[in-house]
Amino acid sequence: MSPVTYYHASATEPFPCAPQLTESIATDVCVIGGGYTGLSTALHLARHGASIVLLEASRIGEGASGRNGGQVHNGFRHTSRWFESRLGADFAQQIGSLGIEAREHLDWLIRTYNIDAQYRPGLLHLCHKRSYVDAARAHVDDVMSRHPEAGLRFVDLNEARSLVSSNDYYGGYLDSHCGHLHALNLALGMARAARQHGAQLYEQSAVTRMFRTAQGWEVHTATGSVKAANVVLAGNGYLRNLQPAVQARVMPINNFVLTTEVLGREAAEKLIRDRLAVSDSRFVVYYFRITPDDRLLFGGGETYSYRSPKDIMGMVRQHMLRVFPQLQNTRIEHAWGGTLAITTSRLPFVREVEPGLFNASGFSGQGIVIAPFAGKALADAIGGDRRVFDLLAQFPVRRFPGGKYLRGPILAAAMSWYVLRDYL
Repeated sequence: MSPVTYYHASATEPFPCAPQLTESIATDVCVIGGGYTGLSTALHLARHGASIVLLEASRIGEGASGRNGGQVHNGFRHTSRWFESRLGADFAQQIGSLGIEAREHLDWLIRTYNIDAQYRPGLLHLCHKRSYVDAARAHVDDVMSRHPEAGLRFVDLNEARSLVSSNDYYGGYLDSHCGHLHALNLALGMARAARQHGAQLYEQSAVTRMFRTAQGWEVHTATGSVKAANVVLAGNGYLRNLQPAVQARVMPINNFVLTTEVLGREAAEKLIRDRLAVSDSRFVVYYFRITPDDRLLFGGGETYSYRSPKDIMGMVRQHMLRVFPQLQNTRIEHAWGGTLAITTSRLPFVREVEPGLFNASGFSGQGIVIAPFAGKALADAIGGDRRVFDLLAQFPVRRFPGGKYLRGPILAAAMSWYVLRDYL
């Protein structure tokens, strides 16, 4: 089995090979984190003339942005009815419009900077329990009555099993405005675009501390420092202990993915028709798709700390075989994990935590669309346009119970209960 991820093995966008920060410099904005959020913030600020320094602890796109399942989802994690019941009809309508705006922003990035994202349309949401099918049908009816252009349609049992060669599913719905792409190419293409506009990128430059000064902020790494008027926290699940208010509300979790050997065009099409992306109704979601070179990419399984299991391949393979037992003798060629982040409400935590200190994180598995858009919202807010930022900052995001030391075990216990429900 290859020691690198499928994305690293198949990337076509150039790796930035950025230097390590080894000096003290000054800039308008210091961005901490070289994933979708940070790269988008850097790109949008730089294209409007700001001086930008981006610090990445590892390599650009090495975190969840270059390790996720590549699924492109629309909107935020909750329905319009959910937002209406908690934040009012006007807010729900505005958030619905933002979801469309976020999706269009992703298309704009790919098109404007000619990123080899390898996007393919079509995302199939499937119910792994028969009792969930009526709710899926009602969801489609509700969405289409509010947004006739949304592109959803109900899929019954027979069609579901004709689209996906598995007896594990009973129906669901197809979203023609969603799809899948090459996750790492997207990040690398955004890095290329940010540099094109003059942003300075630094790798292997983990931030060790930061503090306010009379002029703004000072950010330190082991080998250098940055003075900036504004700082953007874009580390998501990798931010660790850098900012207590963020740490209290954004929880890192690990998710795991594998790719099989090349299946061949005929076998791949038989497994998943029309090369759709698929995600299911499990609490810990299974998600899968066929890659451009005819492999199955399958994600499933989580852990609730920075540690990964010793046998990632074996862990994910058992989940894959629950859906596709016919792949029992298929070789696995890549298996990897990545650290994403969740919040209590499964909505991103977007705030100006302190004056001049901005944060966007906790995308809860939907970062491909929302994270670049949140990065643009941060850039706009720093530039004086707070329209989108102020809406996102209204999302309810409470602290995780248990404090610094107990929140992980409490979350693991709660998640275990929901996982058990998936099996019942």
